[in-house]
Amino acid sequence: MPETSSSDRYLELIAQIVQLTLKGNIRSKEQVYQMLVQELEPGTEEVFETCLRDRLSQTQQEADDPSNEAKQARATRSLRALQTIRGEWDRWQAKNQSRSAIITALHQLAQADPAQRTLIFLKVTDPNHPQGLKPDQLEQLAATLSQQPISDPDTQTELLQLAEGITRGLASWRTLQPYLVTWMYDPDQLGFESASEQSNPWATWARQAIGAVPKSLFQALYEQRSVNDWAAAQEMSLTSWVELAIVLQSLQQALISWAENLVYGSKVSSKVAITLFLTFGIVWSQLANGLQRSTVLNSLNRERYTEGAFRVTLQWLRVFAQRDYFPLYGTVFTSFTGGYFRNAMNYLSEPLKRSEGTQEKARILTLLGSSQRVRGPLDLAKEMHEVAREIAQEAGDRPCEIANLNHLSRICVLEKNYAEAISYSQRALIFSRQCGDRLGESNALVNLGYSEVFQAQQLESDPAVYERAIGYLEQGLEIAELLNDAQSKALGYTSLGSAYVMLHQAEQSLQFLEKGVKASAYTGDLYIQSINLTQLTEAFYQMKQFDKAIVSGSLAMYHLEQLGSSDWRQPAGLLTVLQGQMGETFYQQLEAQKSGIIEVIGVDGYDHIPKLIEQYRKS
Repeated sequence: MPETSSSDRYLELIAQIVQLTLKGNIRSKEQVYQMLVQELEPGTEEVFETCLRDRLSQTQQEADDPSNEAKQARATRSLRALQTIRGEWDRWQAKNQSRSAIITALHQLAQADPAQRTLIFLKVTDPNHPQGLKPDQLEQLAATLSQQPISDPDTQTELLQLAEGITRGLASWRTLQPYLVTWMYDPDQLGFESASEQSNPWATWARQAIGAVPKSLFQALYEQRSVNDWAAAQEMSLTSWVELAIVLQSLQQALISWAENLVYGSKVSSKVAITLFLTFGIVWSQLANGLQRSTVLNSLNRERYTEGAFRVTLQWLRVFAQRDYFPLYGTVFTSFTGGYFRNAMNYLSEPLKRSEGTQEKARILTLLGSSQRVRGPLDLAKEMHEVAREIAQEAGDRPCEIANLNHLSRICVLEKNYAEAISYSQRALIFSRQCGDRLGESNALVNLGYSEVFQAQQLESDPAVYERAIGYLEQGLEIAELLNDAQSKALGYTSLGSAYVMLHQAEQSLQFLEKGVKASAYTGDLYIQSINLTQLTEAFYQMKQFDKAIVSGSLAMYHLEQLGSSDWRQPAGLLTVLQGQMGETFYQQLEAQKSGIIEVIGVDGYDHIPKLIEQYRKS
């Protein structure tokens, strides 16, 4: 209907409700609500809002005017009636918006290209979107999808599969809800790092009466099988993919909410929440990588399920970036290469065009860049950190800008560009001291010292240069200890221990490296832990404690290779040297240490060690 007729009709409706209220013919708010339901038409909300606002303003002026007491008294009574209308109008809007969101989602899904349908589904359920569909709305959407008449039979089939996936996913989630945290007997036990059934949620969830696909995934996670391999072997339908997406996201959301409300203290709460964000991030990215190399899915499903899993990874990284405990110096092991990196950038750009969104984008790229540094190639990691630094600078997010300077310094060390590494860390140190960012200062000092140690070794500098570099490392570690920041302590211990290893002061290095292993284990940073183990291997080798060198080197090599880091070649090289020196005794020593190694990486991990050594030797 034309806007003018809507305006006249709504002004008349408002006047009618006021008159009926003044006459005593309206005795409850529900009567007002039902009148609005009968008379309001979708698409004319702004018209009604304007009419109601104008009438409220006019009546308020009359109620404030003391010149005519009779008119003032009537206006006051009318104002109360208008405020009742306002309350029921807000109620109508809330319900209508929910209905409107479902109708919009239905239309988008029905009109979508098949290749984009999973992404459309993830868009309408995005936890970052204010209008993202909630479980009750998803139930309504599933019911509507299953009844919607569609002329195209292929679209009709897909919408029915989608509806069934939503229904199954919600049912599986309701089954799992009572078991959300029952596996956790100790408030300090995260549960996601142990293969013990008592402290591991995957086994508990796998035993429940849920869908076959999520049950199978949980069983694979419990058995510590590769999620990549699991996903690559799944004959997954649209129904099962949607069910899995709903179950995993519901678990993640509920667990993070639970962690953030822990009463054991903010540090414990933050540690648990960070671990949960990173754990599910790893699961989603591994699902994406596995689905991408699937040989049992057709090309359409392989592509859209892969893109969908990457999209969920990004959505939850956006949620993570909005938390005040977001780790600017942490790592999430996901790989965005080639087209998927471009897709990630496009996704981050579109919803984050607002000025407040640029900070969020910078923080996500910081985390992804640190992960890319571990996995390689370094040029992509450097690009991510440069972009993140520029965005953070524009957004005025100084801690994020400093973090990226520190990350760039670490990359330059890996590239053996020590002069540039020193330059980045010096800038980070200056900026951090200017703005009082103690965490950034700690990392900058550690990076500066670490870079100068490597440069001094390359240039065969005087011992005084090493002393100055170690002084920086000690200052950085002292600040990290004052802050009680486990991530920075782990990096500080690692860097200082590594410096003493390079100076061939093995005994001195041990006290720092062993602390570094413990600190990195506490944070769950397996990469830093593995670098510590690598340096321990070198220290033990210098001290001729070959049995210990074999254990630490084997664990470091295995973990780094499993993380996809090329750094596994360093401990592999040390082990190869040991093998050459020890001959058959090497494998006898490895066998003697078997039980301790299996306790950490399992039988399959132990069996993989000789294969990696042989792979390195041949290369």
